[in-house]
Amino acid sequence: MSRYIIYIINPVSGTKGKQGLQQLVEQKTRAAGIPFKIFPSVASGDYSFLHPVIKEEGVTDIVIAGGDGTISPIVNSLMPFDVNFGIIPCGSGNGLAFAAKIPKQQGRAIDLVLKGSASPVDGYTINGRFACMLAGLGFDAKVAHDFAQQPTRGLSTYIKQVVKNFFSARVHAFGIELPQYSFTAAAYFISIANGNQFGNNFTIAPKASLCDGLLDVVMVTKQNKLSVLLQTLRQITGNVKLQPATTINNKKGVVYFQTNRIKIDNAGLAPLHIDGDPAETAAEITIIVKEKCYRLIQP
Repeated sequence: MSRYIIYIINPVSGTKGKQGLQQLVEQKTRAAGIPFKIFPSVASGDYSFLHPVIKEEGVTDIVIAGGDGTISPIVNSLMPFDVNFGIIPCGSGNGLAFAAKIPKQQGRAIDLVLKGSASPVDGYTINGRFACMLAGLGFDAKVAHDFAQQPTRGLSTYIKQVVKNFFSARVHAFGIELPQYSFTAAAYFISIANGNQFGNNFTIAPKASLCDGLLDVVMVTKQNKLSVLLQTLRQITGNVKLQPATTINNKKGVVYFQTNRIKIDNAGLAPLHIDGDPAETAAEITIIVKEKCYRLIQP
């Protein structure tokens, strides 16, 4: 089947300029003999203006140059169409791209788009809002909120915000309701991961898969700050075992389990991020997997 690609480029994501990227996209796609168009991303997340283009021109692929926060609204708006999605990683963390093993180098990522194949992957909804990769409550969300206010982006800026917030991080009270089990916990943060990545190859959920129909939930519970560091290190190095979602031990330093649905009582209004972007929090948060809801071009 002949292909027709729409590229959507976020002009402000990450730390690098996008002028060179657009030239590279044009050069490689023309060399492959594939018709294409390029559009900038929109801050509103509303991509309905592309619906008639996709229908009338027979678009087969939507390729997103941006980070996780750019990807989710585009996929949400355009996945009802029979299209494949590709990623050129340009964000600060690029969690979804890393989880899918998409090359970080822009030229190699474009080559993958032009030559690779697509397979179904999961997404999820959080209080009805669609997202692709990761949501979090507590410490990591506070970092995301502060990071969004900084004049510069990138890993070094993010690390500065992590260090700044670590010593003032506080514990939040949560109630957790799963399909077959409920419990309470006091935790510094809860990460709900669709893939194994936090971003920048920081693996928060080592057992996670983009296509297993499950969310990986990681909670770092109340403990002293030195223990928080040690327990988080154990988690990211894969030394924390998954607990059955029917018998959670909430006394452990890290609680790690899988589920296809979770409701969180967040009465203390711990801050929230969705795919790395700050989001308005809520007293009750329901997160549900959407199994194999779109097709992603990956190795």
